[in-house]
Amino acid sequence: MKQPEIRIILVEPAGALNVGSVARVMKNFGWERLILVNPQCDRTSDDARKMAVHAQDILESAVIVSTIPEALQGCQRVVATTGITHDWEAPLESPSQVLPWLLEADGQVGAIIFGREDRGLTNTELNYAQRFIRIPTNPEYPSLNLAMAVGLCCYELSQIPSRSFAVNQSLMIPSSHSSEPNPNLQSAPWEVVESYYQQLESLLLDIGYLYPHTAASRMEKFRQMYNRTQLRITEVAMLQGIIRQVRWVISNKNNRQNQ
Repeated sequence: MKQPEIRIILVEPAGALNVGSVARVMKNFGWERLILVNPQCDRTSDDARKMAVHAQDILESAVIVSTIPEALQGCQRVVATTGITHDWEAPLESPSQVLPWLLEADGQVGAIIFGREDRGLTNTELNYAQRFIRIPTNPEYPSLNLAMAVGLCCYELSQIPSRSFAVNQSLMIPSSHSSEPNPNLQSAPWEVVESYYQQLESLLLDIGYLYPHTAASRMEKFRQMYNRTQLRITEVAMLQGIIRQVRWVISNKNNRQNQ
């Protein structure tokens, strides 16, 4: 079984010391793919290098992008972290509950999104993810440093394979010798699902099911519903086909009325 690629995505990190510390803790636990979304600091500064110590290679190879959608291109499974418990209806889970799901996808690409040091992620940004992590902490002082949050998740990821092996051994479950994965059973890439959401929102606005001032909140519920199903490539293609057919019917009806 091929190890999934896991991307650690930092959104607008402000502190070079934090970015360097994140690189170090990633290397501690064997993760290398760091992506910075619109960073507000220099990842190659002296402060960042000082904190990275022997993980300067991760700083140097970090990819810089302008937006979260750019960072998620090619991903099949996406997790976002948040410390906010209000104004968010989707379930918030612990790292031990969510992160094994990232590693289940044989040879596919997963991502964990971490928000800004001072205010985390907005609801719009959280909507890019399929599942959501809230790290349990002391309610009297729940705030974690960015590098601490990344470190806890990286540690949890590093422990999952050995735990799974131990469970399989205790249950006498043989290791899987998987052949090439069936592309029809693979999770749809993030950008394909996101494109479907855009098409769905446009259609629902056109037919009057959605209104511009409430579209974002209503689409949030659609996203959460679909995210629970983990859409496959063939399923997204089917849903997009329905939208095309509905638009074709509407167009033909309008043409007949105008004749």
